[in-house]
Amino acid sequence: MQACNRLGILVDLSHLNEAGFWDVAELSEAPLVATHSNAHTLSPASRNLTDAQLDEIGRTGGLVGVNFAVTFLRDDGSQRPDETPITEIVCHVDYIARRIGVDHVAFGSDFDGAVVPTELGGLAGLPKLVAALRDAGFDDDAVAKITHENWLRVLRATWS
Repeated sequence: MQACNRLGILVDLSHLNEAGFWDVAELSEAPLVATHSNAHTLSPASRNLTDAQLDEIGRTGGLVGVNFAVTFLRDDGSQRPDETPITEIVCHVDYIARRIGVDHVAFGSDFDGAVVPTELGGLAGLPKLVAALRDAGFDDDAVAKITHENWLRVLRATWS
C-alpha cells in the first residue's frame, strides 16, 4: 500500500470485502476511493458500503462513485431495470452527501457491464440524471462536484 501511495496509484475499494476495505484504510495515506459503490443502508448488497466505511472515506478526503447498477440501487437487490427509476441513483447520491458531505460523492456509473435503469439507458441519459439531482435540491456547485470536480480533486491529491 505504501508503494501505491508513493507512486500515486489510486487503489479502488469497490471490489474488496469489508475486511479488505479496513486493511487498506489502515495502511493508506491517500484519500480512500470506492469508484463504483453505493450505500448499504439503502441497498444491502455485499458490494455496497456501510455507514462506518462511508465515514472513513469522508474522513480521509476520499470519494464514493455511485454505481448505476440496478441490483446495487434497489433495496430488494432485484434486476428490474424497467422498474428502477433514476431517482434511485439520486437517493444514493443524497444519502452519501448527507452522511459525509457533497465533496465526497460522485458518479461512478459502471456502464461497462452493469444493467442500469432503463430510464437512464446509458451515457446519453446523464442529462436526465443531472436534472433529477437538481429536482432533488442539488445546486449548480453541488452538481459540478458530483459530476466531475470531486474526481479531479481526488485524482490530484492521489497523484501528487
